[in-house]
Parts: sequence; C-alpha cells; structure tokens
Amino acid sequence: MNPLDAHLDTRRKRLRFRSWHRGTREIDLLLGTFADRYLSELSESELDSYEALLLEGDPDLFEWISGKVAPPAHQDTTVLRLLIRTQLFPL
Repeated sequence: MNPLDAHLDTRRKRLRFRSWHRGTREIDLLLGTFADRYLSELSESELDSYEALLLEGDPDLFEWISGKVAPPAHQDTTVLRLLIRTQLFPL
C-alpha cells in the first residue's frame, strides 16, 4: 500500500468513527450508515466536504438532511446531496 492510500484509509476510519459517535442517536444512525456505505468510494476532495459537514451541529445537519431547511451555500455539496438522497431512498 502506498503512503497516500494508507493516509486515506486512516482518514476514512477516523471519519467513520466520528460519524457513529456524534452524540445524537438520530444523527449517529444517519451519518454512520452513510459512512459505512460511501466513505470507501469518496475522493479526497469529497472526504474534505464530508469532514466539513461533521463540524456542523447535529440540529443543523438534521434539518438539512430532512429537507426542513436548505443548507447554506458552503455546505451544499455533492456529498450532502448524496447523503440526503440516500436517506430518501436507503440502499
């Protein structure tokens, strides 16, 4: 395994842990399930977007994912749209 792959693998493991251990059970389930399914497929820039999402508060994330409130422009990314889409049509 080359150093970049090892770095991304470690990063994905950390993001998966953070997704499952947020504090709000509903968000843990939404983000954890998404992370289990999609983190291995995300590019490095998409991982950046996902990591930025994890910095947001659980109430804001829940409102964006549920469609109650539109996300701010800086968080309206392909990763958030994928997350929203998978919650509407879980795999």
